[in-house]
Amino acid sequence: MGRSSSFLPLLTFLVSLFSLPIHSLSSTDSLVFGGCTQQKYAPNSPYESNLNSLLTSLVNAATYSSYNNYTIIGSSPQDVIYGLFQCQGDLSMPDCATCVARSVSQIGVLCPQTCGGAVQLQGCYVKYDNATFLGVEDKTVVFKKCGPSIGYDTDTLSRRDAVLAALASTGGQYRVGGSGDVQGVAQCVGDLSPGECQDCASDAIGRLKSDCGGAIFGDMFLAKCYARYQTGDSHIYSNGHHDHISSNEGEKTFAIIIGLLAGVALLIIFLTFIRKVNKLHMFVKVTGTALNFMKFLEWFAFGGSFAYLFFFSQ
Repeated sequence: MGRSSSFLPLLTFLVSLFSLPIHSLSSTDSLVFGGCTQQKYAPNSPYESNLNSLLTSLVNAATYSSYNNYTIIGSSPQDVIYGLFQCQGDLSMPDCATCVARSVSQIGVLCPQTCGGAVQLQGCYVKYDNATFLGVEDKTVVFKKCGPSIGYDTDTLSRRDAVLAALASTGGQYRVGGSGDVQGVAQCVGDLSPGECQDCASDAIGRLKSDCGGAIFGDMFLAKCYARYQTGDSHIYSNGHHDHISSNEGEKTFAIIIGLLAGVALLIIFLTFIRKVNKLHMFVKVTGTALNFMKFLEWFAFGGSFAYLFFFSQ
């Protein structure tokens, strides 16, 4: 037991490497929620053809607009399909297009051969259905999430309430606000009128405050609008101003981690081999110096590897 305990720093380092967070290359693409209707269409049917045409139109439109809706007319009433997409108000056009394309690909996986479906990613929303929903206000709660309690931090709660109140009183389809480390955002789907948007957003904000209470973050998505808030780094929701990790940086960090893992593994094998040498054990029994020196090497390797990861993975 005494001999194996000296490997603890290296094993701890290995565990810490495997537990490092893996960042998404684009957090706007992460899934918030998705849903599908129960009604299905037949493969190779006119409805499937119209759906493909609709989804293609949504992806194309996202390259030059942050919101659009389409109605695809079929040869019969049951083949008519309605759809829309919307990106978060501060998302750039390239990020919007990427997000909508990702939503369309995910909706095909989540809702195979269903006549209706909706997907909300962090940065965009896509919905289609064979029943018209365009221009119709709908305040049904479709998704809600509240974080753990803030506790007795009355200052943070007061600033949270002030941010939500400002969002409720501010007009417009897309609203953002903040106070210190508290941030809030609200947005309506683009097919609502200003009055309908105000009504929907106010309802979402009111529900968010009442349902999430003293939570450190909260999300309230209604069918045609949403409201969200966060305190500090508790629950980061993406926006166009956040920095994204590039693919080159992600590959560099991954390569560094793999290299360090290989180096540490080789060091463990080397130390195990050295300890099996009889002369070294005899020397350790006499002086104890070699074992102490090996422990120093282990800690030195651990510290050097950690420093290398810290400075070169930034």
